[in-house]
Amino acid sequence: MFNLVIFGSPGAGKGTQSDKIIEKYHLQHLSTGDMFRAHIAQNTKLGQEVVSIMNSGQLVPDDITIKMLEEEILKHKDAKGFILDGFPRTIPQAKALDAFFEEKGEKVNLVIQLDVSEDEVKHRINERAKTSGRADDAQDKLIKRIDEYFQKTIHVLPYYKDHNKLEVINGIGEIDAIFENISKVIDNHFK
Repeated sequence: MFNLVIFGSPGAGKGTQSDKIIEKYHLQHLSTGDMFRAHIAQNTKLGQEVVSIMNSGQLVPDDITIKMLEEEILKHKDAKGFILDGFPRTIPQAKALDAFFEEKGEKVNLVIQLDVSEDEVKHRINERAKTSGRADDAQDKLIKRIDEYFQKTIHVLPYYKDHNKLEVINGIGEIDAIFENISKVIDNHFK
């Protein structure tokens, strides 16, 4: 099993590149944002709990996120591997993910960071907000999400660098050129 974490600020292109990775490598996509939005749309108990947290621009607590992610992983026992998009966002989440995979005899094989400047991120999300209808792309929430990433989430990267799993990819440029660089890195690690 090959497990990949794609990392980057909101608007860095994680979803776009994840789709291309899934198509080429046949990994199961796990996006915590998509999972949260699905629970909210279905008005589940978890969705009701999460909606106020997400609407305030804050991160959902680790215990809720980890439980939901573990349930999703267990639903796909025959997967060739997973691409995790939007998780982990904290060092405790990274450690919990490692512990969960270790229990299953697996590991996070590779972490790809899409490196995009804060100005570019703001521009991309503003453009996406015009067409996506995503509540989390509203201007006030945008600032909170970007700040959350640059003040807190980015601190997970040294954890993976210390474990020799981090590869940084320039996330600015043509989508296909970025994907070509991602593919080279994955091909060097994919088993």
